[in-house]
Formats: sequence, structure tokens, C-alpha cells
Amino acid sequence: MQPIINVDNLSYYYDSFPALDHISFSVEKGDFLGIIGPNGAGKTTLFQCILGIMGNFSGEISLFGSNVKQNKKILQRIGYVPQKKSVEQNFPATVSEIVSLGVIRKGIKKESIDSAIEFVELGSYRNKRIGELSEGQQQRVIIAKALVKQPELLILDEPTTGIDSAAQNKFYDLLTRLNKDRSITIVWSSHDMNAVEKLASKVACIDKKLFFHGESEDFFGNEERMKSYVEFAMQSHMNLHFGNSKNRSDNRGNENDGNVV
Repeated sequence: MQPIINVDNLSYYYDSFPALDHISFSVEKGDFLGIIGPNGAGKTTLFQCILGIMGNFSGEISLFGSNVKQNKKILQRIGYVPQKKSVEQNFPATVSEIVSLGVIRKGIKKESIDSAIEFVELGSYRNKRIGELSEGQQQRVIIAKALVKQPELLILDEPTTGIDSAAQNKFYDLLTRLNKDRSITIVWSSHDMNAVEKLASKVACIDKKLFFHGESEDFFGNEERMKSYVEFAMQSHMNLHFGNSKNRSDNRGNENDGNVV
């Protein structure tokens, strides 16, 4: 059986700086893949390459056996939840109206919109403005919007950032039901290691390069591997923080040199 996603030797550069460096992995039907990595690791860039948002990458990405650069229609089989953004409280659209924006194919009726809203347990809120909902409820609306087109693959980019723990647990329960009850393949990035260990069947660790990809228990159950990853992530964080500080210092030094000259 062909993979749902196949990433082969993927690299992406911002100017001359690598955001992704020769990454290869695949996602099989039914997988619940948790992607972890420090801030700036390239997780969002990876998703945007997979979705064809960033097309100027090197390497190859195929979805359901089709090259993403050559067959954009294949994206209709994917639901995408980007990194959470705050919602303007006075935004006039209702829950139903927001969810209906996910309809991209003809033949999807109001019943499908209602079904998606009911699945995320927001049926009694369908006519409320989205700004009246809590942050956790707003994020479930975005999930319903992604579900209304009945995707086979759901990609979520750190979807629980800024949501309280009770709402997070409800959200995680929803993802589990989508994966198990609806057989939707899920690829999900998160900084919540405990949640990834609990929910994900497979794990990918990236920081520009791929550190690990495999069964969740092979990662979380291996003390040496976990220790190596923690050290790897801490080193990346230090490089990101102090490297940026050094660059700023160097720039200031260059500016002073310029003033002297």
C-alpha cells in the first residue's frame, strides 16, 4: 500500500539559511504522527511544503501517490489546521458560517456542515458568533471547518497553543476519535511531549534535520534516545537564542565600525 505522505530528501532555504535539511520520511494510512522539535525547528515550514504553500523546495513530496507540485487537486483530500491565531471578538461570522468556508467541493450539503459541528460538540453554538466562544471552542470550530470536506488526512500545526488544560484534553479526545472512529490519518506538531507520548502512534523529531522517525514506544521507551533528544533540543535552543544575540551584537559592532569610518 502506498504511503499517504512520502517526503524524499526535502530541503528548504530562507535565503542561504536551511529551514529543512535533507529530510525523508513517510506516513502510512491510519498513522497518528506526532512531530516534535524546538522552536525554529522547521515544523511549520515542513507542513507548508507538504501542502504546496511553499513550492520552491528541493526534493520530492508525494501525497496519496501524486507529486504535490504536479497535482494540486490532491490537496482536496487534506484538512489543515494552522497555528492558532486569536479571533476578533466582534467578528460577525457565526460558527455555521465559519465551518461552511471549508466546503470546496460541490455536492456537500448543509447536513455535512451540521454533522461536522455536532462531531466537535458545538451543536448548541452553531448560530453564535465565533468571537463569543472560548479559545478552546474556537479551535474546535476550525477543526469542524477542516472536517466538513471529509478529509482522509488531517494536518495540525501546534493547535493547542494558548488553550487551557481542560480544553486541551477535550481537543485531544477529539483527535483520538477522528483517528480511531473515522480512520483519518493525522499529522500533528506539538511541544506537549506528554500528549504526544499518550496519543501518537508514531513520532518524528526534527530540527532542520530529522533526528528520529518511528514508533512512539521506540522513542519514549528508550532512555538513551530520549536523553539524546533532550540534549539535542537544548543545544538547538541555545544556538537559536545566543546565536541571534551574537548576530545582533555583531550587527551593532558593524554599525559602530561604520560610524568610526
